[in-house]
Amino acid sequence: MSTGCRDCRAGLDHCHGTVIVHSLHRSECTEPDCTTPELFAHDFVIDCDAVGCACGEELANSAHRIGA
Repeated sequence: MSTGCRDCRAGLDHCHGTVIVHSLHRSECTEPDCTTPELFAHDFVIDCDAVGCACGEELANSAHRIGA
């Protein structure tokens, strides 16, 4: 049994990092050499609030100010 990644063994374009999706900024990947976090080459995707980013709150606050 191989311990390597199935996508690596198959030669598929993918990334082992986790994509962090921001409300106000470009998505980012936890892998420093990943240049395309927007692509579906990632198995793991989380919202930025899971890592303590407040841009979702900033968006909600700005929408609240506009609607007021």
